[in-house]
Amino acid sequence: MAFEPNRIVGVIPARWGSTRFPGKALALIAGRPLVVRVWERACQAKRLDAVVVATDDDRIREAIEAVGGEVAMTRPDHPSGTDRVAEAARAAGARVVVNIQGDEPLIDPALIDAVAGALAEDESWDMATAAAPFGAEEDVTSRDAVKVVRGKDGQALYFSRAPIPCERDAATPNPLHFWRHIGIYGYRRDVLDRLVATPPCELEQIEKLEQLRALYLGCRIRVLETSQAGVGVDTPADVARAEAALREAGLT
Repeated sequence: MAFEPNRIVGVIPARWGSTRFPGKALALIAGRPLVVRVWERACQAKRLDAVVVATDDDRIREAIEAVGGEVAMTRPDHPSGTDRVAEAARAAGARVVVNIQGDEPLIDPALIDAVAGALAEDESWDMATAAAPFGAEEDVTSRDAVKVVRGKDGQALYFSRAPIPCERDAATPNPLHFWRHIGIYGYRRDVLDRLVATPPCELEQIEKLEQLRALYLGCRIRVLETSQAGVGVDTPADVARAEAALREAGLT
């Protein structure tokens, strides 16, 4: 099959064996499998030439094919979703790849377009991602909430599970001074291939954050601002919260 030279492809990595929620990809969210919910939202993005679900599980393949979606069957031994995305992106002939997390049933199609557009419109960026402001009542000390600091042009300077920047003179951190990293990534295909071919660096191993490998290699990452932090489904307890958010958004 011949592909367009400037092809922009959205890839949704999905596996069965989630540590905290086995079978999560097919968990029903308001009556539809989670991965199908994500695929439907991604298909509303206007900048993508294709949306592909990358999986190694036939149950997930069957669920996506049942709604007319495209599936890339990938190796079962990938160490991360990023490696799975890279394999699917090569097969799809992508020049720009948007890694769309498979556990975000309310992912904003406009955000997908913004990430894709950041790379399509400016060749100086190697990657693109997003960040949202913390709410006034949120706990910025939580290690589950990844923080990012940026330069004046929106370039990522560092990502951390710790509260950065450090407020030296404050008794407690003010949440309004922090930005939460949102886990959507756009890559140039050659950059993605380089990342997955490079072993994890020391910073990545310490913080358990893959994006630190990209900074270690000198990649320029554009961080786009968004107002929505999203609703991720990480455990069975998150299903009800996601369903409530879907109802509130009128998406059920």
